[in-house]
Amino acid sequence: MLEHELKIAQELSVGVKQVKATVALLDEGATVPFISRYRKELTGSLDEVQVAAIRDRMTQLRDLDKRREAILKSLTEMGKLTPELQQRIEGAESMTVLEDLYLPYKPKRKTRASVAKEKGLEPLASKLLAQEIGDIGLWAEAYLNGELGVNTIDEVLAGARDIIAEQVAEDAELRAKVRKVFEEQGTFVSRVVSGKEEEAIKYKDYYEWKEPLKSAASHRILAMRRGEKEQLLYLDVEVPDDDIVSLMERQFVTAATAASEQVKMAVQDSYKRLLKSSMETEVRLSSRKKADEEAIRVFAENARQLLLAAPLGSKRVMAIDPGFRTGCKVVCLNEQGDLLENTTIYPHTGGSRVAEAEKTLRHLVQQYDIQSIAIGNGTAGRETESFVRKMQLPDVVIVMVNESGASVYSASEVARDEFPDYDVTVRGAVSIGRRLMDPLAELVKIDPKSIGVGQYQHDVDQNKLLESLSNTVISCVNAVGVELNTASKQLLSYVSGLGPALANAIVEYRNQHGAFKKRADLKKVPRLGEKAFEQAAGFLRIRGAEHPLDASAVHPERYPLVERMAGDLGVGVASLLKEEKLRKQIPLQSYVNEEVGLPTLNDILAELAKPGLDPREKFEQFSFTEGVNSVSDLKVGMKLPGIVTNITNFGAFVDIGVHQDGLVHLSELANRFVKDANDIVKVHQPVEVTVIEVDEKRNRISLSMKESVAPAATNKKERHQNPRPNDRKPRNNKSQENDMALKLAALKNKFG
Repeated sequence: MLEHELKIAQELSVGVKQVKATVALLDEGATVPFISRYRKELTGSLDEVQVAAIRDRMTQLRDLDKRREAILKSLTEMGKLTPELQQRIEGAESMTVLEDLYLPYKPKRKTRASVAKEKGLEPLASKLLAQEIGDIGLWAEAYLNGELGVNTIDEVLAGARDIIAEQVAEDAELRAKVRKVFEEQGTFVSRVVSGKEEEAIKYKDYYEWKEPLKSAASHRILAMRRGEKEQLLYLDVEVPDDDIVSLMERQFVTAATAASEQVKMAVQDSYKRLLKSSMETEVRLSSRKKADEEAIRVFAENARQLLLAAPLGSKRVMAIDPGFRTGCKVVCLNEQGDLLENTTIYPHTGGSRVAEAEKTLRHLVQQYDIQSIAIGNGTAGRETESFVRKMQLPDVVIVMVNESGASVYSASEVARDEFPDYDVTVRGAVSIGRRLMDPLAELVKIDPKSIGVGQYQHDVDQNKLLESLSNTVISCVNAVGVELNTASKQLLSYVSGLGPALANAIVEYRNQHGAFKKRADLKKVPRLGEKAFEQAAGFLRIRGAEHPLDASAVHPERYPLVERMAGDLGVGVASLLKEEKLRKQIPLQSYVNEEVGLPTLNDILAELAKPGLDPREKFEQFSFTEGVNSVSDLKVGMKLPGIVTNITNFGAFVDIGVHQDGLVHLSELANRFVKDANDIVKVHQPVEVTVIEVDEKRNRISLSMKESVAPAATNKKERHQNPRPNDRKPRNNKSQENDMALKLAALKNKFG
């Protein structure tokens, strides 16, 4: 175990003691948010990303150990384990090396080599491989056997070559060399399936495309693989075959005898029939894995930014789910997001219904003292926004809300549980309103794949995507904190140490006994033990609680410490929260002990200054340009306000209010070279863009954020959601968090 801790410390550039302490906490059941927030003295103030990196790498190394043990056990049982082989297996540092070493002994289905061995030709194969001088015809005669189906010398030699070919293909040293050639010199080659040019138009950039495997961008790999899956593209891996065969011959053809010629033939057959297809499968899988990891990382980062979008807060909200013929569904919500009333208006069907719709909205705004109106950005969204704005409602904030996923929520079991007596249209409108009030609290109810961020999320490894997104949601929820007495069970389930079962138990207890008055009451919840309380309590808030610290991020285990600080100053804890001059008098060094150091004390002091501070940015009102409602309204050169909806490796997509997001390519994000769109923009950020190209036929919009922009040339290559091949390759983020995430991904690729 110490060996693993040393390895992780070296790979992640942290101290061995930090790794050892983190692993011990994780093994005891501590969560990543809890460790990074409340155990800084033990870990040396490692952040969430570093703690997660240690967790994931240790899991990987332990999985490697389990596989190593299984292989050693299998080889021992087969009687094939030699001291040399055992030493090589014990020294293997990756699963790939381990499996290469095991491959020659791994039980397999019948092969040409195994058939030849059954015919007794293995000794001849060994003799040929020794490449001594001699008459190979005479050698082969000794193995003629009509009963076994070996009737000619040619058949004998062919069988022996089959055995040699398999040995060559399974040689661990050779496989490593050939794999390196594939990885470093391999080229992805994509071409359109003949006769499907029109059907594959979205893959036009990949009709005849070549790209080095080692530098292929993740989004291009995923695009080509999707085209291959849809049987619209052929995707191959080209390598220098002659160079590889020469490399193999140099290792196995060691003389110039007649036997050597047989070995040479076997080597060539080994590559063509066995090794090439095996290596191609491997590099395709490894490139897919690498592309998946990058796409998942991009998706997770976008999801994080969306989840942490600025909340409107506890306001009385009217939400409108727009529609033309079917009307607009309207709901009114109170400050807690409870449904007060719902109705349908028809502002877009003409006649008396327009006046009736306006009358209804004015009445509801007045009746429920509405402070903000949330309008979904789907079909009829801009038209509905224009209708509402023309009403000039005093002191009412009007906001367009991204409704991606609202329909998914409205048809979900979660929505049915919340609103069993209402149809999907009402539920969808409620989701739009609540999303404005608190994006995080509402979006946790929706499958993250449905919230409209990321790239190729349906093409990547779904288990890894789910794991990554779950970790992202957990991180966001615990960073913000959760109001214990109003949170849904979905939101509570992401709190450190809880999960769905305990979250449900908390809600049931709350329904039966009323609001929690103090954090300690959590211990009364059935099945919520001391460990779960320790992990969760610091992330749960109770406004107006009996103990003033229950509304803060100060952990209950530190209440006695804060009370001692207050007592030493001759005041109560509440006074410390109110008066800055008192907090400045606290001599932090005096409270340092074996368990509590300055990192925790500084955190406590920060919480006393702003208890339960929401780390999300302050909400800012935004509106699109009036009169620009569809792609046909756009003109090259227009400057428009927009909202960033998605960030990819090739740029950022921006909603400019025309029901089709435009792309700001990396090269158009700034008047300088940009490697990473995240360096310039964030999801949900308001930006100003210039229209540089409009393709109405394909409904594609190219935008720029450069300070001075010239219209696009007519022959300019399009930049659209199906990324073009000459987009720049994936970047390395500059932020510490993304640096660590990328480093971890690289380590997984290297050692996995």
